[in-house]
Amino acid sequence: MKTSPIVKETGTLLSGNVLAQGIALAAYFVLMRIFSPDDYGLYNIFYSYIEVLIILSTLKYEMAVVVAGSDSEANDISGATLRLNTLVSLLLLTVALVLWLTGALPGNFAQLGWMVLLIPPMVFFCGTSRVYAALFNRMHRYSSIAVNETVNAGIGALLKIVLGLLGMLQAGMSVGTVAGRAIANITYRLKLKQLGRAPSFRGNRADALTVMRKYRNFPFYVASKDFINSFSYNLPFLWLALYFDRAEVGLFALALTFTFRPANLLNNAIEKVYYARTAEGVRRGEPIGRMIMRLLLVVNAVALPVSVLAWFVAEPVFSFCFGGRWAGCGVYVRALLPWIFLSLSATPLTFISNVFSTQRIEFYFYLVLLVLRVGAIAVGIHAGGFLLAIRLYAATGALVSASLLVWYLWQVRHYERTLKA
Repeated sequence: MKTSPIVKETGTLLSGNVLAQGIALAAYFVLMRIFSPDDYGLYNIFYSYIEVLIILSTLKYEMAVVVAGSDSEANDISGATLRLNTLVSLLLLTVALVLWLTGALPGNFAQLGWMVLLIPPMVFFCGTSRVYAALFNRMHRYSSIAVNETVNAGIGALLKIVLGLLGMLQAGMSVGTVAGRAIANITYRLKLKQLGRAPSFRGNRADALTVMRKYRNFPFYVASKDFINSFSYNLPFLWLALYFDRAEVGLFALALTFTFRPANLLNNAIEKVYYARTAEGVRRGEPIGRMIMRLLLVVNAVALPVSVLAWFVAEPVFSFCFGGRWAGCGVYVRALLPWIFLSLSATPLTFISNVFSTQRIEFYFYLVLLVLRVGAIAVGIHAGGFLLAIRLYAATGALVSASLLVWYLWQVRHYERTLKA
């Protein structure tokens, strides 16, 4: 029996991601014996800023590379995005240097100290990697993406362990993460050069402006939506960390890592493959509903039993694997599980709004999510309860994920009806 191309591509990307994330997660069994909850809390404060700022550095133009009408357009948009990313990263570096040298670092930045200087290069390397990955996605070269992510995970994990053993406890994880991403970025670039598809940091300004205007929905709606989503997702680190013990933040962060990392692993692999395939199908006027429903059935068949098992075994497993000082993580896992389960169904379908150019409506869902999460965190701070804040934060995520899933499926159904009309 022949295996369909979409199954092969998803399998290739997923297997690579499983290996990469497997390496990263396996390293935690060593890392969490070296680093304390306080150290890990600080690292997650550092990385939360990366996740928010990376959206501003590319404005999500890399997403347009996949749906560009021609390879020429894809090259123009990728080159323009690289230049934008470089400019934003240099601006961030200038601001970080001034604040650090003058001793004027505010809020959580003061806790990071000199590590704020690692934020701009990490934003730069993440931005360029996203552009390169989008080009490989367009070419359906998923094995290259998988290899690159494995390189990133392996080198990053090794450096974190080595730096931790050398006594670099508070900054070791951050430095290792930046170095791993930098090396993986180079491997991406070299592979694209071999294929003759490496985008140029230079380019025709008029062509770049033309394609950037054509795909303006991505910065206007996708970037705005993702910025709001990333900001609200990282509120426990950006806001709660100012009011509660950093060790408690570290416990929550480890629970989030071992629940959302596996979920995102599956989501990202599926989204990359199905985004390209669905966009092609819609361009050709083909039905896509059956493919989407099969996807949801498979995802839920895996997610439901795993979620039920995690509910019962999380606390003893965390204590056994990482040591007694990490006891309490299981409470946060239980708080997150309903949201994670619903997110596993909704998040792989985020490409639907890009395919049907409904990013504006999707933006409003995430705006509502931000408002709800700000309220959830504010209630937790006012009540003096970190766990209460997390429970409310997760509940708002579950509610909006369920709403998004219904809306994505409605769009697919509407498209199918237009084909029959």
